[in-house]
Amino acid sequence: MLTAVLIGLIGALGVMDFQFGSLYINRPIVLGPLVGLVLGDVTQGLIIGANLELFFMGAVSIGAYIPPDSIVGGILATAFAISTGNSTEAAIALAMPIGLISLAVGNFLNVFNSVILRFTDKYAEEGKYGGIVATHWMIGILNVLRRFLLVFFAFYLGVDKMQGLIDAIPTVLIDGMDAAAGLLPALGFALLINMMISKKLAVYFFLGFLLASYMKVDIIGVALFGIVIAIVVNQITDSNKV
Repeated sequence: MLTAVLIGLIGALGVMDFQFGSLYINRPIVLGPLVGLVLGDVTQGLIIGANLELFFMGAVSIGAYIPPDSIVGGILATAFAISTGNSTEAAIALAMPIGLISLAVGNFLNVFNSVILRFTDKYAEEGKYGGIVATHWMIGILNVLRRFLLVFFAFYLGVDKMQGLIDAIPTVLIDGMDAAAGLLPALGFALLINMMISKKLAVYFFLGFLLASYMKVDIIGVALFGIVIAIVVNQITDSNKV
């Protein structure tokens, strides 16, 4: 019981990254060693956390895309792998399904968050700063409790029951979520481009596309091209002002 509580508190700690700023304590490479510390194997926790960090590296929110829950998925996958003596590969195999289940629970609870946000709008119209802060903390506490309870109960019930829950999910649903996870980042980029694109900026977008598609420049190279172009454009702009 105590171990499950401590693992749950690590899940709650991971959410604090969203409440107090981007501290990156929500990443598997940070949470993994903490799980290992609780379970008595920090080295294995660091190894699994580093591998899950690579696995979840692209799991970032872009536009309307919400990625699988790397906090719950990473913590439980690490905890189950260490407690059962399984390999890193087993942890990676568990991480995505658990993250998708946590994401589904979070999307369901977001319905209640939208109700709370109505009160936020009301307090903003009335100029009640304290009410706005209170609703912010209410949503934050609900997010913390969700992660804590999911991690606590899942670890307390054990890997066998969690695996049974995952196996009970129809294959077509898992395949559908995997397909959606692949498509939604593109949708997120499309929504961002739709908001930001203009005649002046479109040429830079197509330049990056041509560099990546036809010249096979990787993302770091495209970013460096962008930095150089930004500096040149800034210098030309400054010279025209003189």
